[in-house]
Amino acid sequence: MNRIDAAFDRLRSEGKKAFVAYVAAGDPSFEASLEVIKALADAGSDIIELGLPFSDPLADGIVNQMAADRALKAGMSTPRSLELIRRFRETHQTPIVLFTYLNPIFTYGFEKFHADAAAAGADGILLLDLPPDEAKENDDLARGEGLKHIRLIAPTTPDERVKLLAASAEGFIYALSRTGVTGAHGAPSEGISEQVAKIRQDAKVPVCVGFGITTPDQATMVAKSADGVIVGSAIVKQIELNPDRAAAAVRDFVSPLIAATKAV
Repeated sequence: MNRIDAAFDRLRSEGKKAFVAYVAAGDPSFEASLEVIKALADAGSDIIELGLPFSDPLADGIVNQMAADRALKAGMSTPRSLELIRRFRETHQTPIVLFTYLNPIFTYGFEKFHADAAAAGADGILLLDLPPDEAKENDDLARGEGLKHIRLIAPTTPDERVKLLAASAEGFIYALSRTGVTGAHGAPSEGISEQVAKIRQDAKVPVCVGFGITTPDQATMVAKSADGVIVGSAIVKQIELNPDRAAAAVRDFVSPLIAATKAV
């Protein structure tokens, strides 16, 4: 069984919600990044979203843009990101979802990337700028196997589009609490419960919510409605502020967020 599915099966049996943590691969360096994702797993993160460093991350706000920039300057690349996963798999089995854009995957080779990433130990992929219906129109983009394809759904997504995305989602659905880029929000939307309920009408997989979650109280609020809580920019900011002790800073920051998520 795919590790993502196994994680949600376990959480359901325990009556718990998922905590999903995002960081950029290679930020602030390869070895420091490895320690960060280990710290996230050891702290109790159920899934780790690993951003592949890319020079033009259009869906990301300044915090995650700078993380990608730091990683690229430290020598990270797509192959090195897969090596990071291989190193992580030597000691940990926490599911990993690759958060990325089409350009680096298409350059690598779409089908080859899926095979190599799965072999390295990745479990899913979230391609921010490749809608599923457009992928079906291109033979080269329709042959991605080995990774669960996670779908994004925004508050402004039309109902018919929600049905299409929910029907094709694998692993879990990433529901955005607000529109815009990552890290640009002071708090999650108050309409999360209604948004999640609408998605669940057509979803066959769990619904997790991200964007704007930075405090334990916010994590609790989201966990009451969703199957999981996603935190990204707030974690990445800890790496930016504490490059010499990134793993420890990340562990200290996420621990109360994880506790709040699990307490619901």
